[in-house]
Amino acid sequence: MAKPKTIFTCQSCGHVAHRWMGKCPECEDWNSFVEETERSSVKAPVMQIVPTFGRGTTGSKAQRITEVEVAEQPRLVTGLSEFDRVMGGGIMIGSLTLVAGDPGIGKSTLMTELGRFLPAHTVLYVTGEESARQVKLRAQRLGVDTGEFFLLAETNVEEIVAAVQDIGPDVLVIDSIQTVYRPDLTSAPGSVSQVRESTAALLALTKQLATATFLVGHVTKAGSIAGPRVLEHMVDTVIYFEGDRHHAYRILRTVKNRFGASGELGLFEMRESGLREVENASEIFLSERQYGASGSAIVCAVEGTRPILVEIQALVTPASYGTPQRTATGFDPKRLQMLLAVLEKREGMRLSQQDVFLNVAGGVRLEEPAVDLGVALAVASSFRDVPADSGTVVIGEVGLGGEVRAVSRIEARAAEVHKLGFEQVLLPKSNRKGASFPEGLKVQAVERLGQALDAVL
Repeated sequence: MAKPKTIFTCQSCGHVAHRWMGKCPECEDWNSFVEETERSSVKAPVMQIVPTFGRGTTGSKAQRITEVEVAEQPRLVTGLSEFDRVMGGGIMIGSLTLVAGDPGIGKSTLMTELGRFLPAHTVLYVTGEESARQVKLRAQRLGVDTGEFFLLAETNVEEIVAAVQDIGPDVLVIDSIQTVYRPDLTSAPGSVSQVRESTAALLALTKQLATATFLVGHVTKAGSIAGPRVLEHMVDTVIYFEGDRHHAYRILRTVKNRFGASGELGLFEMRESGLREVENASEIFLSERQYGASGSAIVCAVEGTRPILVEIQALVTPASYGTPQRTATGFDPKRLQMLLAVLEKREGMRLSQQDVFLNVAGGVRLEEPAVDLGVALAVASSFRDVPADSGTVVIGEVGLGGEVRAVSRIEARAAEVHKLGFEQVLLPKSNRKGASFPEGLKVQAVERLGQALDAVL
């Protein structure tokens, strides 16, 4: 019997090499190659059970786009509005969803609670990391008591496929994808080839039986999904569970969604009895803010289709060491560096010898440029030690020339500001033209960063 050959596979793009390389020639990632054993020549029994989903439906003959029939896609509505929003209006039948997050963040809890959210539908929970008894104990604690919730402690993909074809569940949960394996491959579970090929088999099964499949995935120390990046391209939806395990609130964020808007955000509170949705995220993020303190500004960000109000906190102090510190939590540190340079160049603030610490309260991460103005005002407020107007919400993107640029969905942002009882909104002048604002809300438009500083500080 021939000895299996050793190959090296890139975890980022799946490129295969016969020797280890420091840099991948395809995706140019460093230190991304892992050692594996070359695939066995044995035929894959699992692919005999699960035919390729592309064939047998439309055949190999190309179709005109006008000949393709489009029917309304059914969804499973859980009744949990925060979860349904993140999924694009409900769980799409025939979809493959990847759920990723840090250990202990609540992924298994959320997947187990699907049995309570969907009591009239059949759910098959496949556990590769726990025993059936452990999942049963968690289900009892979460109040999952339905005869349509099935448990299977298995990691062999062939056995999982056989169980799915036998039960025919509406929802399939694989916890986790890094533990399952195909026996026709000689590499270990969790390796690049095992994760990729196991996902391909489950994808074919999902499309063939029109079930909704959830894959629970691990994340690396850097916060990205463990395994090959091709895994994210294979699935229909990618959602991240974010938050601090030592705090009660969890954030469910959509990174990719073929059946809805990406970037949607859902807020949950972790309790002893499971996850509970938080309907008004803005009130939660602003519930503990201090009035009359310097270094604070309120911004309105849009996550997906949802405007939320968040507090930006900044602390500026003289540097104790030679190199000033620039620390940002919940905000891009490079963008913070840019805004500090604009404040120093355009507004004359000597921040080069100051330590700057920035924090987005509530544990949410803000990425859109519409919060730039709020970040700059919070830093300026702490630097001057002058409190900002607590009744004003700040919206706007800051350019390198110190100009305040227009942002999207200004009317929806203004409506959220007025809904939470704020008196005034500070926004770019170009956003005011042709926009309608709620009655009773004072709107102040600015063109330059200096005008915003004079208006709020």
